[in-house]
Amino acid sequence: MEEETRGKKAIFIGGLAEDVDETVIYEHFSPFGDIVEVQLPSAATNPAQETDAKHRGFAFVTYSSAADAQDAIDNMDLNELHGKVLKVNIAKSVKAAIQPAQGNRAIWESEEWLQKYAKPLAQSGGVQGRNAQREARANGDVEELVNPEDEEKGMEE
Repeated sequence: MEEETRGKKAIFIGGLAEDVDETVIYEHFSPFGDIVEVQLPSAATNPAQETDAKHRGFAFVTYSSAADAQDAIDNMDLNELHGKVLKVNIAKSVKAAIQPAQGNRAIWESEEWLQKYAKPLAQSGGVQGRNAQREARANGDVEELVNPEDEEKGMEE
């Protein structure tokens, strides 16, 4: 529960101009409440490499309360800062992005769904299913099914 509460106190700020630094972020976001931390991820993934950009264009601000974070979102989302429009919302946990929840999986990845709805390949209507139907027709085991649309096309020609 503590991590969930802490997550609602942290906000994501995207679309930052290159000339924005931690001080600018602090100055513009402190009116909404007490800021615990400002993180501005560096652009350099390799510290030995020099780059022109100082940061990656986004930041995280952690407030002392969730209400302060929500006030910052309500007031700063889609506002302009140094010539660029900001996108401000609740920061998502890195763990959630790395380990997707069960709800993000395709329904057919579940064994229960497969057992309930999946058909054997011969009945599925795929290539093998069509080949099995042709073989059954050739042996006289199955009456030929006619699609009404096919009949209409045949009459038109």
